[in-house]
Amino acid sequence: MKAALLALSLLGHPAIPISDRVPIFNVEALCRDVSADDKASGLALAQDASECMRDETLAQQQLSSTWLTVPGPARESCEGEAAAGGIASYVDLLTCLQMAGWANPAPPPAAPLRGASKRRNTKN
Repeated sequence: MKAALLALSLLGHPAIPISDRVPIFNVEALCRDVSADDKASGLALAQDASECMRDETLAQQQLSSTWLTVPGPARESCEGEAAAGGIASYVDLLTCLQMAGWANPAPPPAAPLRGASKRRNTKN
C-alpha cells in the first residue's frame, strides 16, 4: 500500500518545476482564430495564420534561450500578462520580459513580430 502511494505521489510531480520551463501555449489554433477574426473584421493589418505562427515560433525560440536567466517572479508576472484574456502569446511573453529588462532582444527581424499578440494590430 505504501509503495503504491509513493509511486502515485512521484508520478504527480514533474521532474522540472513548471516555472522552470517556457510555458506551453496553443498558438496554432490561436493564430488561425486571430487571422480569421482579423480578416472578417476587414483590418488593414490583418495577418495570415502562417505569418502569425512564424512570429510565435521565433518568440518561443528566443524565450527558450533566456528563460532560466529570468528570475521566477518576473517569469510568473509576464506569463500571467501574456495569457490574460484567454489569448496566450509567446510574442506577448517575450515583449513583457524585454520591457522589464530581463530578456535580451534578439537582432530585430526584417518586420516586427506580431504573432497572436494582443497588440498585433498597432503600428510600431
